[in-house]
Amino acid sequence: MDAAIELAPGVRAGFTRRHDGGVSAAPYDSLNLGLGVGDDRAAVLENRRRAAAGLGFDPGRVVWMDQVHSAEVAVAEEPGVVGRVDGVVTARRDLVLAALAADCLPILAADPEAGVIGAAHSGRLGTAAGIATELVAAMVRLGARPERVRAVLGPSICGECYEVPAWMRDEVARAVPEAAATTRAGTPGIDMRAAAAAQLRAADVGHVEVDGRCTLETPDIFSHRRGAPTGRFAGYVWWHGDDQG
Repeated sequence: MDAAIELAPGVRAGFTRRHDGGVSAAPYDSLNLGLGVGDDRAAVLENRRRAAAGLGFDPGRVVWMDQVHSAEVAVAEEPGVVGRVDGVVTARRDLVLAALAADCLPILAADPEAGVIGAAHSGRLGTAAGIATELVAAMVRLGARPERVRAVLGPSICGECYEVPAWMRDEVARAVPEAAATTRAGTPGIDMRAAAAAQLRAADVGHVEVDGRCTLETPDIFSHRRGAPTGRFAGYVWWHGDDQG
């Protein structure tokens, strides 16, 4: 398990890795956390238990999304599946928010002063639709202030590897110009990290960290492009210690 980072005072964030003691068989080996990819359900639930234990929280506190590549954000009031959305926010300090990915970009955020945390899954369609922007807006509705928000962009496929047809790159770039990229092969590409960072800056987010690992180039992180079918890793954000309500 990657070591959790202190995203903000009282708030931790962490990303799981593919080979962190999970129980899933190939091709999902081993710590697959996604229930919607064809893996054995019991294995995934055990993996989720092990991931939570490794990061130091109760798996019964986690809020999951039924991710659909949208810009919809839900407010979580209880653990479990919050709905068909790609962003979730909460002012509950006893909840852990999770975003799944395997090339798409997980975004984790917190305003510790307001007591608000958020998580989002930003794929190509969600990036173009502005899921990062909508995540910040939803946090603000719960009392956060953008300049106090601290966000981290997790592992994702990089712009030098994410090759797409020119029309697809241009379509996303019309919504977020910073998304336009050129791969190492000189072909059209999309840079979701650059796009999300630009969206967060435009929303006046005060601090953005970037995990620079490319999922396609990092064997210990799940990548759909490197080998489908495959599992999903998770980004988690949660309160800890005396700051947990």
